[in-house]
Amino acid sequence: MSDGHVLQEDGGSITVTPSALAQIVQQAAESVEGARVRRPRRGLDLQLEDGQARVELELAVRYGVVLPDLARDVQAQVADALATMVDLDVEAVDVSIEELEGA
Repeated sequence: MSDGHVLQEDGGSITVTPSALAQIVQQAAESVEGARVRRPRRGLDLQLEDGQARVELELAVRYGVVLPDLARDVQAQVADALATMVDLDVEAVDVSIEELEGA
């Protein structure tokens, strides 16, 4: 995880901490029905470089969902949340499905 994201504004700077960024990613990912971030402190990595974000997520998913569709939905939700909430350009959201729940 990086040192956070700093937005420079006319009236000063706005810093979004790594913890807040991780919470945004987790909430966005888990807003997709059937998805849960495994061990959020270890199953979620966010790297920031030159104003671009790269996210790696480990998910547990509900048995019976179409895995590629769920993964694409998670990718879209995470990228949209970071772009909308903290004005971050998202280079990639890499999803690893590690566990099936309810199987």
